[in-house]
Amino acid sequence: MNQPKIIFIGTSQFAVPILEKLFSRNYQIIAIITAPDRPAGRRQELTPPPIKEAALNYNLPILQPERIEQIQNKISEMSPDLIVLAAYGRIIPKGVLNIPRLGCLNFHPSLLPKYRGPSPIQTAILNDDKITGVTIILMDEKIDHGPIIAQKELSINPRETSRSLEEKLSHSAANLLIEILPQYLEGKIKPEAQDESKASYTKIINREDGKINWQESAQTIDRKIRAFYPWPGAWTYFGQQRVKIIKAKAVDQAQPAALSTGKGFLFLEIVQPAGKKTMTGQEFFRGRQK
Repeated sequence: MNQPKIIFIGTSQFAVPILEKLFSRNYQIIAIITAPDRPAGRRQELTPPPIKEAALNYNLPILQPERIEQIQNKISEMSPDLIVLAAYGRIIPKGVLNIPRLGCLNFHPSLLPKYRGPSPIQTAILNDDKITGVTIILMDEKIDHGPIIAQKELSINPRETSRSLEEKLSHSAANLLIEILPQYLEGKIKPEAQDESKASYTKIINREDGKINWQESAQTIDRKIRAFYPWPGAWTYFGQQRVKIIKAKAVDQAQPAALSTGKGFLFLEIVQPAGKKTMTGQEFFRGRQK
């Protein structure tokens, strides 16, 4: 069987291991499509998306349209057999979905139909789930709706953060793709429709979601801190000073650097006052007492 021509579409770090795994197995990737470079950091320097940085190593055409419709004709001219998409962050119109004869495979970091939408990793941690996973679907026009090609479960460690869980899920997704892709290309996998009665949806997370409500239990606040690391970060005010809580844990008894909550105490392990470097909770409170 001839190697299919693949266009890879992705933006964030989640997509990088998937792209790298495809290259390591010598699949024929004919182009990369990703988001435009954006200003980032305090200095607002123009920064390429992670998938572009990875793709530059492979000497392939890299396309960065504001909207993928702008390059629909170009995609059609490249005649891809398959599109592989991961963490792109934009809607793919029907016109693009219909181009590759083998369809568009998309990765989602949950066990669909559970946790459709933009924040499945954060939601799994917030809900104290013990199991999550990755799903590969054959895309249709609806978000995270297409029939399932493959799934793989993954356990969530008790101290998992969104960053650590995303990394585990991305490597799991990459391995799952390599495992099932030969069968898919040979037509040996029958896509299975999602059970709509079990569908649930996650919301867009914004900066205000990271504000700590000290009336909640220490366990709930701990999950919020881990779910919102690294973005948007969990934060609170001490007087007029805004402080980001980087790492903390629920404890049963009062102790230095532990704060009372609606239920139990929260021990602050690492914090970052606005405009300053990270420090331990004990260092922070010692500084406030001076």
